[in-house]
Amino acid sequence: MVVAVFVAPFLAPATVRFVSTAAQLPGVRLAVVTTAPAEQVPPEPARHLAGHWRVDDALDPRQIADAVRGLARQLGPVQRLVGALEQLQVPLAEVRQTLGIPGLDVATARNVRDKARMKTVLSAAGVPCARHRLVTSPDDAFAFAAAVGFPLVAKPPAGAGAQATYRLDDADALRSWVAAVPPRPEAPGLLEEFLVGEEHTFDSVQVGGTTVWASVSDYLPPPLDVLRNPWIQWTVLLPRELDDPRYAAIRDVGPAAVAALGVRDGLTHMEWFRRPDGTVAVSEVGARPPGAQLSSMLGYVHDVDFYRMWCELVLLDRIDPPERKFAAGCVYLRGQGRGQVRAVHGVEELQRRLGHLVVEARLPVPGQPASSDYTGEGYVIVRHPETAVVRDAVAQIADGIRVELVEVP
Repeated sequence: MVVAVFVAPFLAPATVRFVSTAAQLPGVRLAVVTTAPAEQVPPEPARHLAGHWRVDDALDPRQIADAVRGLARQLGPVQRLVGALEQLQVPLAEVRQTLGIPGLDVATARNVRDKARMKTVLSAAGVPCARHRLVTSPDDAFAFAAAVGFPLVAKPPAGAGAQATYRLDDADALRSWVAAVPPRPEAPGLLEEFLVGEEHTFDSVQVGGTTVWASVSDYLPPPLDVLRNPWIQWTVLLPRELDDPRYAAIRDVGPAAVAALGVRDGLTHMEWFRRPDGTVAVSEVGARPPGAQLSSMLGYVHDVDFYRMWCELVLLDRIDPPERKFAAGCVYLRGQGRGQVRAVHGVEELQRRLGHLVVEARLPVPGQPASSDYTGEGYVIVRHPETAVVRDAVAQIADGIRVELVEVP
């Protein structure tokens, strides 16, 4: 019996699904560390959990360590310590090191969390990635811009999910960014070359340093373009065919990047660009499951419970690489403007035409607050054995559904 602790700072729906799945694995006794009191844990995971420990800050390694020690007194020695969030990977690694728990080590966790460090490691290993600089002053920022040219991407060194990430098209934009978020030695900013081309993901599982399973998806268009154009409804396509020549280079570059960063066991989520000339460049790598409904879509295209697959991998060191049987696509329904959802238009007609392809959906509801990110107020996921059918359905949904927002007085 494996005694495991799952750190879940906030019990968001995707996190709850991971916790519920992990808690029901045969051979696992699972406890959760969270900021929520026990009575606020949803019923489905609660009935299967072996323990619960509330903390004030679930990203603080000292509080996590104290919680793990407390749970160990109740359940026995803790053999696995896991979490699904990007921001948790370094704190979890630090606690593992302190308490002697196996798993991702501190140096590797920092490689995949600190975006400037990540690109330094990748460049040193000969893995293609964007030119970058960790800038500590306005002069440093303008010197990098002079060397690389515009456009640039500005982001926090330890960001996640395009949060606080901006495209800077010219010197005026750079001056505005420097004024708004002044880079300094104790709080540097990360500037990167703006990569041009198609953006994709490369999700993969490593066992003993060998990539045993991988998946590719297409971002349509890149998230930064979506952030700059609120009228765009972002879409993600997981094609059934992975032997497309467009993906040939990443089959070598992806595993090389993961190896350079030091990830020998576990799942990684990578974002990469295919430039117009066919070359590729790695954008970012995370040692955690993908967000934005990608974990669900990975399950749909392989006809497996992907949440269970990840839980078995990190808790039981078990993986049975699944066969890809379908294509899937997701449309993220975004309203234009601010305020709250007033109405959703076009659903009935699309349901009539495409309802047989829909495997999951969360439609916006009137009164719902407008989202602050590119994933919008809702989504629709479709699946079919033929990629062309999915691609066409995604395009129809993106064009046919309109989320109407209204300002709140």
